[in-house]
Amino acid sequence: MRNLLVPLALLFLALTGVAQAETLTLREALDHATTTSRGLKSASREVEIAREQVNVARSTRLPRIDLQGGYVAQAKAQAFKFGNQSQETQDPRYPFFNFSVYQTLYDFGRTSDNEGMARLRGEAAQYSYSGNQQDLFLQVVQAYYGILTAQKLVQAAADEVVQMESHRTTVQALFDEGVVTRNDLLQAEVRVASSRQNVLSAQNEVENGWLLLNYLTGARPEFRAELKDETQRPQLQGQDGAPDLSQRGEISALKAIVGADEFAIKEAKISHYPEFFAKFGVDYLSNSKVREQSITALTVGFKVNLFDGPASAARVRQAVQTRSRDEERLRDLEERTRLEYSMAMNDLKVADARIRVAEKAITQGVENLRITKDRYQEHVGTATEVVDAQTLLTKTRTDYYRSMFDLQVAAARVKRATGEL
Repeated sequence: MRNLLVPLALLFLALTGVAQAETLTLREALDHATTTSRGLKSASREVEIAREQVNVARSTRLPRIDLQGGYVAQAKAQAFKFGNQSQETQDPRYPFFNFSVYQTLYDFGRTSDNEGMARLRGEAAQYSYSGNQQDLFLQVVQAYYGILTAQKLVQAAADEVVQMESHRTTVQALFDEGVVTRNDLLQAEVRVASSRQNVLSAQNEVENGWLLLNYLTGARPEFRAELKDETQRPQLQGQDGAPDLSQRGEISALKAIVGADEFAIKEAKISHYPEFFAKFGVDYLSNSKVREQSITALTVGFKVNLFDGPASAARVRQAVQTRSRDEERLRDLEERTRLEYSMAMNDLKVADARIRVAEKAITQGVENLRITKDRYQEHVGTATEVVDAQTLLTKTRTDYYRSMFDLQVAAARVKRATGEL
């Protein structure tokens, strides 16, 4: 049963790799994530909500038309007295309706300020959507290359099992000849078991990676495909210096919010100014006691609040403090983004250097394992040296594969920091 582990590992790689008829590129994974992500769908609703607020702000430029109607039933009709006599002035029961058209003529810019505030907040929502999309893309890149890396780790672990079983066979033969002690054989058995555990851990890493990728792309949990390893070493030249943050969605969103705060301050400062208006109205009330049952009138006038306590001044101070808060948030975000960019660039450079070191170390590790095996078979070396040599080779390969993963993720983080992912 134990001897079936390596074939099963190879079969596992086949089922999750080239044996799959369907392929999935990174670009396709990103497109699927954009289409199916519930988080992005929620963010897109925020964009639509903000856009509708612009229409709400613009509506005050248009006339407001109201219509009201009803039927009144009174216990007694209203009347007035002449000495001991009284005369009704209305019917006890009557229908009525009111029709009016109200148009703001001039409000000292309040409508324009509200419209500008709504427009900039709509732009901020759109930029925030872009930032959410970039975050999703980074998660997909990490999951995608995480699967590719885990598949290579499965192969490396399976190769180690083959090498350890070969070593155990050699030790068994030498033990049967009485050349080595039982300790060497037990050590080989333990090392084979440890290598098999590494295979199982790597396979579990692949499965978990697929579960995450399928969640991000909206695929079924059991979906599997051949991932295209289109890994390219990123160019490190010309990436030093201050980053260009003009495409970073979150920064653009905060800049738009600060602009909206400026409109809010202007609107708060003129909120107590008068409003000039025109109104056309028709009021009808059925009343058999009077001659004119409907009144049609055109009114031109103004309305102004004379006193509302400290509310007006408080609204201005509140708007100013809101702008100051958002400006601080903007400066902090710009600094954090520069830090994010610098750290990603450092990780990118280190990962590239690690790959160059690991490439040479793998070649050296293969040669070291061959020499150590030859020394052991010639009774010059020890079993521990063989095990250590194989462990070192596996670790070197693992470091190489993880360095490749770190390189791709770091390159994606650099692009994420500048909003270009």
